[in-house]
Amino acid sequence: MRLAPILSGIFCALGAGALGAQTIEVAPSRAMADEPAAIRVHGVDPKERVAIRAELTDGAGHNWAAQAEFAADAAGGVDASKQAPVAGSYKEVSALGLIWSMTPVNQDAALYQTPRSLGPQIVRFHLLRQGQEVSSAQLEQMMVADGVERMPVHDGALRGVYFAPPGTQRHPGVLVVGGSNGGVPLRDAAWLASHGYAVLALAYFRYEDLPAKLEAIPLEYFQSGLRWLSQRPEVLPDRLGVTGQSRGGELALQLGSMFPAIRAVVAYVPANTRRAACCGGNAVPYAWTWAGKPLPYLPPGQGLMSPLSPQASIEVERTKGPILMISGEEDGVWRSAAMTDLVVARLKSAHFAYPVINLKYPHAGHSAGRPQITPAWHEGVRQPLSGREMDLGGTPKGDIESAIDSMPKVLEFLRKSLQ
Repeated sequence: MRLAPILSGIFCALGAGALGAQTIEVAPSRAMADEPAAIRVHGVDPKERVAIRAELTDGAGHNWAAQAEFAADAAGGVDASKQAPVAGSYKEVSALGLIWSMTPVNQDAALYQTPRSLGPQIVRFHLLRQGQEVSSAQLEQMMVADGVERMPVHDGALRGVYFAPPGTQRHPGVLVVGGSNGGVPLRDAAWLASHGYAVLALAYFRYEDLPAKLEAIPLEYFQSGLRWLSQRPEVLPDRLGVTGQSRGGELALQLGSMFPAIRAVVAYVPANTRRAACCGGNAVPYAWTWAGKPLPYLPPGQGLMSPLSPQASIEVERTKGPILMISGEEDGVWRSAAMTDLVVARLKSAHFAYPVINLKYPHAGHSAGRPQITPAWHEGVRQPLSGREMDLGGTPKGDIESAIDSMPKVLEFLRKSLQ
């Protein structure tokens, strides 16, 4: 019996990919959470349909996963950064679609949580042929760049975390303020510090010995934060910006209107008016004070064109620098897109002398512009102070598209504004 014809027949029956190495790779295997990576498959049969499953565990210990099928090319390869899946958890060409389209494995999470202490996140990818795993690879997503230093801030009444980029040169400074969840806005501050900004992530309630609720917060506190930031040896004191999200976006616009040291404002899903104290059971109904007096605010239940709106409106035209706003047209918390339009109209009416950028995303919700590529799925989330369930609105695709589009625009805006 001749052996060669028999082996040839076995090879043809099994297919070229069966006797070769079927591998999956991720390049780079270590990247910042706002950077794409290429997920590639090699060594399968030409035109074969294979599946890739992605898995991670978030900062709250919840497991997330996504899976998609791809058709290999004539050479037996798949490149998920250039190919749309033929079936699975997302439909379009998206380099990290297998990450942002993840959902909770056990339906035990309402929202993805960033790794604790901004630690790295491991995403595992599994190559499946006919349901069987034949290869795996992983991506290490970094939440903060190597060399960025951070230190807790306990200076007088100030509480927060300070981030300094590596090196000895001085950098523009950015004050980052959070929203109605309270605490320290670490994620956004780490992102900016990873891109070369000295950042003070400033807590102002629901943190250590600060007020327990968002009520009667003196705006002098943020003035002190700006002064502290400007005096850091790593900071260029005449190049300061402020960013905030949701109630923090409202606050960023308010601070920009009050303090001439602020030369750039970035407001994510903001209100155009000062809103009431948050979020139920408050001792006083107002959120902000100045010189010991409450600032006018729009009470709950009042529409955008309420008779009280003029008194509560933020005087954005007093800002001494450019303004960038990001909003979602499907915002389920409040009408951020409509409110940013009102900000633009007010600035035009006042013949505002600085550039204004108003980024509105049609299918994004209250998470519009979140600066990272991580699972974007969510359902109703509970406000930590009131316990009420909130609908953030938007779709995972809409939210992630807003992030991918806005991240470089925010960085370019700050570069130009604070150069």
